[in-house]
Amino acid sequence: MDNMKHIYIEEAKELFESLEKSLLVLEKFPNDKTAISEVFRIMHTIKGSSGMFGYTNITQFLHNLETIYDLIRNEKRQLSKEILDVTLQSLDHLKVIIHDDELIFGNNKKKHNELLITIEFLINENGAEKTESIIENEEAVSSLEWSTYYIKFIPSVEILKKGTNPLYLIDELHSLGECIALPRMKELCSLELTDPSCCYTAWEVFIASNSSIETLKEVFVFVENECTLTVSEIAPFNLIADKTFCNTFCSNTLEADFINTEDINEWVDNQIQNENKQSNSKAITVPKHYTEIINQKEKSITSIRVSSDKLDELMGIVSELVTTQAGLKLLAENTNNMHLDAFSETIEKLTRRLRDVSFGMTLIPVNTMFGRFQRLVRDISYDLNKEIDFVTEGGETELDKTIIESLTDPLMHILRNCLDHGIENAEERKKKGKSPKGKITLKAYYSGASVYIQVSDDGKGIDLDKIRSKAIEKGLIQHDSIMSDKEILELIYAPGFSTAEKITGVSGRGVGMDVVKRNISNLHGEISTETEIDQGSKFSIKLPLTLSIIDGLLVKIGNVFYIIPLSVVDKCYEVKRNELDNFNKLIVFDGNQIPFLDLRVEFEVHEKEPLIQHVIVVNNEDRKVGLGIDSIVGEYQAVVKPLGKHYNGQDYISGATILGDGTIALVLDSNRIIKRYKINHLRTEELV
Repeated sequence: MDNMKHIYIEEAKELFESLEKSLLVLEKFPNDKTAISEVFRIMHTIKGSSGMFGYTNITQFLHNLETIYDLIRNEKRQLSKEILDVTLQSLDHLKVIIHDDELIFGNNKKKHNELLITIEFLINENGAEKTESIIENEEAVSSLEWSTYYIKFIPSVEILKKGTNPLYLIDELHSLGECIALPRMKELCSLELTDPSCCYTAWEVFIASNSSIETLKEVFVFVENECTLTVSEIAPFNLIADKTFCNTFCSNTLEADFINTEDINEWVDNQIQNENKQSNSKAITVPKHYTEIINQKEKSITSIRVSSDKLDELMGIVSELVTTQAGLKLLAENTNNMHLDAFSETIEKLTRRLRDVSFGMTLIPVNTMFGRFQRLVRDISYDLNKEIDFVTEGGETELDKTIIESLTDPLMHILRNCLDHGIENAEERKKKGKSPKGKITLKAYYSGASVYIQVSDDGKGIDLDKIRSKAIEKGLIQHDSIMSDKEILELIYAPGFSTAEKITGVSGRGVGMDVVKRNISNLHGEISTETEIDQGSKFSIKLPLTLSIIDGLLVKIGNVFYIIPLSVVDKCYEVKRNELDNFNKLIVFDGNQIPFLDLRVEFEVHEKEPLIQHVIVVNNEDRKVGLGIDSIVGEYQAVVKPLGKHYNGQDYISGATILGDGTIALVLDSNRIIKRYKINHLRTEELV
């Protein structure tokens, strides 16, 4: 049961995200009937699942909330900003109490009651007429598999003395479906003769549920000898929402006699016959909103839910397989056995395919985190009294789930800064001839073996002079420092740097952009900034598709093996050793001058140098840079392992891998190596 509840919580979280996205769509298109129906459907699904697992407070809470959207769906209420605000607040509350349905932690109970009062006020805003419509439309969407049952429950007078509270049994029935419970007190005697320890109440219950009769009877399994019980099906569909049925059979009076089940059956038969005559059909007409449910059931299952722990374990096994396959390849090469060599090649192909399929299973669309940013922008823009058009593009772009989990906070920091510092207020924008509504775009796309995520705004841009002045004031640079615009922009990522005139609840404490850069660097990514005064700013984040296994170029410098990711490699050249001994560190390839680093020199390698060496030309931002190495071994699938806390201080080795013979090879981060050894100060025009 605990495992099932865990699955319920995971599914509920996904539904919460879907609900939030649908609500934000509805805010933009308040008259979109499809969006309204989608919001109602998701609420109803969460409510049904919660009731099934005994989350009573969530079930009752959502029942009240979906009533509002039922009225909107039936055009008896207009969607308002107040309703949307309350719904989003309720959604935030549900995300918390899914872990605290008993409302025992913090202020959960207080918040719960406050929201319920607000929702109740919205339901009854127009008085008695609105209340009547709530009754009429209660449970407008119900499963086609549901049936309506009649239960007569007459507990013995002594049942309370034996430790059973019959109200708990009635409450349990409510968790199995939609109920109308009618108390019957014909046995109640005069007050003087009443024994408070005795039970004088019986119940008649109408319940619409997808449970079987046997399941309903199980509710009373421990009181079988202490009651008279009748459970019978009266209709193969939901009668509870039918107003005529309610008015006919549910006159809740204490003096009422028990309902005659023959009257119920006769009434149901008449209703079916009347419906058949009107629709010229042999069955009751299916409401339009059932069509979606039918279509969903007809579709075959194309996906399954898998625990992320199992995926992590699978990737671990695949990683070990890649390492083992490298050992097999080395063995085949050393034994000079043609059959073993062919077998090794086949295993290598299968391993690559398995690796790619496994990777695909760990990649998830970035749209999973875009939804929460929609809500962030909405709430902050209201706080700042700014009207923002938030646009997302490329949500289908996929990234490793580990990267996505670590990317949320950096993107949140960037969006906050765009909202607070980037976008001007409406009056200022009008003076500049801009639309009073600002625009922020969040975009994702593939580029080679990398994924780019960009956040851009059409605000006032970043004032470089202001950044420079602030940096001088904080002692980050000297007054006479000569810096390019790009280098000045890099200062915004310095620890504690901020140009904000005052601290706000959104940003301005000088904490954020340095954390952004550090977190992205931890993902082996890079961030760059572009800006233009009164046109806006753009932040571009470049990330690898995955962190665990990469295709690399295995090279050797001295006696040490290194891996350079193939995603950055442009070309490889053979050179004589003396060609690398020049003072300006430039070498000509294919008619172009390329700056280069001799890694043998930079890494202080003292072994004898070969006469013929190699230069690996890599892509570095908008230019190409050469890396001088001793020799190229060949392409290699590298299982990247972290170096451990003792090597956290270095920044140009991103990990290590184990070769087939057990030798360690270090994985180089070419961009950081180039930056470390001061190549990045060269101007682009010098490189052509």
